[in-house]
Amino acid sequence: QLQIVESGGGLVQPGGSLTLSCIGFGFTLDDYTIGWFRQAPGKEREGISCISSGDGRTYYADSVKGRFTISRDNAKNTVYLQMNSLKLEDTAVYYCGADPPDITSVQDMCRSPSTVAYWGQGTPVTVSS
Repeated sequence: QLQIVESGGGLVQPGGSLTLSCIGFGFTLDDYTIGWFRQAPGKEREGISCISSGDGRTYYADSVKGRFTISRDNAKNTVYLQMNSLKLEDTAVYYCGADPPDITSVQDMCRSPSTVAYWGQGTPVTVSS
């Protein structure tokens, strides 16, 4: 059975860094388009970074471009989100999602979180001084 588990969230000061991990169980992450999404209290879930299956094309939302980096480690069946220069407005629960690659492009996945096929349980990130 396909399972996604996120980890790495926590409390960090503004300007700090965190690395989130998304691990796949029961399937190979590199066979899927993978995305990182976040949902702040009272707001809709938004796609912030997605990476394609195979060739590793990436997409970043404008709000995180230049600060966040998505990457894969296929040997560990893991997708990472390196977050630098964190801001108060980055506070949210961060979710990892997976879509079959023949269904969606990396950009479309990030822009349409309501259509993502598989989700992890989320990991909270709090940016506070």
